[in-house]
Amino acid sequence: MLCRVLHVNRSTYYNFINKSPSKREIENQRLRKTLLDIYMKAKKRIGTRAFKIILLRDYGINISEGRILRLLKSMTLPKMSTIKPRFKSKHSPVFSSDNLLKQDFNPKAPNQVWTTDFTYISIGSKRHVYLCAILDLYYRKCIVWKVSERIDTRLACDTLEIVLNKRKPKEPIIFHSDQGGQFKSVSFRKILDEHQLLASYSKPRYPYNNAVTEGFLKYLKQREINRRRFSSIQEVQLSCFEYINQFYNNYNPHSANNGLTPNQKEENFFKKI
Repeated sequence: MLCRVLHVNRSTYYNFINKSPSKREIENQRLRKTLLDIYMKAKKRIGTRAFKIILLRDYGINISEGRILRLLKSMTLPKMSTIKPRFKSKHSPVFSSDNLLKQDFNPKAPNQVWTTDFTYISIGSKRHVYLCAILDLYYRKCIVWKVSERIDTRLACDTLEIVLNKRKPKEPIIFHSDQGGQFKSVSFRKILDEHQLLASYSKPRYPYNNAVTEGFLKYLKQREINRRRFSSIQEVQLSCFEYINQFYNNYNPHSANNGLTPNQKEENFFKKI
């Protein structure tokens, strides 16, 4: 009766009912199961290129991004970054420039807010070197600094990696800076993303959003750098060590710490744990 109504031959109907899935269909079902496993482990965070890498790395499966995309579309999963692969743009990527700090300079614990900036230091009359410093706002401590002959992305990345290797943070940290190209570069943002550091940026030409770091560098210049004449980068490094490590962190009472030095406030915090 059904075949007569639909104008379908009985042989066609029975062939359809008894048809076995093809090897391709069986393989696709197996792949969908594997893709779903990866999707759940990644918590919806990855796209086709990452799927391809994980399939080859963890499962020994090598298929194209196009096939992965088609399989994901057939699974009707919630949207993530599974867009069709395209040619790379010649334009630089645009990153978020949100100010997450919002001038809240008093976090309730260490390793919640780090801030950074550069300053230049003259050597002789025509040459400069550059200092990159990172502060933990909880104890107003300069937790790392580095001097270089170039104010480039490498200086920013090297300074950040030093403190990450020392402190090994396990929770997300707001990392605040100005909108300098070094801090918005692809390589620097990659380090931030890999270590759960949340990029936060001051408004352009508005230094008050990074006032603590600006103040630190201002007094470094007034109290130490501008009182000396340097003839080499080694002399600058020694001067920065004496001021930052021996004076500022270890001896100078800080009003934000109720008169304690940054090192004293740090020691008191860990004594209470």
